Amino acid sequence: MRPKKTGGRPEAGSRRPEFGNRIPAVCVRNRGKCGKLPCALTAPEIPVSGLRSPASAFTLLEVLVALAIFAMAAVVLGATYVNALNAYEAATRHNEYSEDLRFVRAALLTEPDRDKAEAGSELDLGGGKRARWHADIIPTNTVDLFSVAWTCEITDPSRREPYRTTRTFLLLRPSWSDPVERSTLLEQVRERIQQIQGAAP
Repeated sequence: MRPKKTGGRPEAGSRRPEFGNRIPAVCVRNRGKCGKLPCALTAPEIPVSGLRSPASAFTLLEVLVALAIFAMAAVVLGATYVNALNAYEAATRHNEYSEDLRFVRAALLTEPDRDKAEAGSELDLGGGKRARWHADIIPTNTVDLFSVAWTCEITDPSRREPYRTTRTFLLLRPSWSDPVERSTLLEQVRERIQQIQGAAP
């Protein structure tokens, strides 16, 4: 017994007939105007924009490259931040110890004996701070002029590590000169002056 045909619109939610890649001949002849629903020609199509393209997702290689770039940037920024903090701390400590350094350097400037100036000494700066200094003194080609490399170390209970600094400067100290070296330099100066004046060959 054949099933009874029913007219009218199909119930809501009825599925579109599956035709595969072939459209029925009746739909082609009527060009979708037969009025029967659902129809292979008049059924609404799913928009292409609603479908997700597989090419829109990130690949594993792209994710790894992005993570590597982010890690390199984080390392560079971290190193820059640490260097800035160290420079700021060094500048702060230098300003904090500037008065102490001037006090300790005065001990070098007022020392008349060269051997004692090279050996240095240890001073109490108050507040538990102590300074230890010494100097490397090298005579120059100018009479009574010396090149001094002055090193000072300040120990502070509030700091984990002592503050160290080295300064190089020139000092005119006749009391540091050796009499023999001074006589030799004075003779050399006298000869150069005579050569300039043309009195000596």
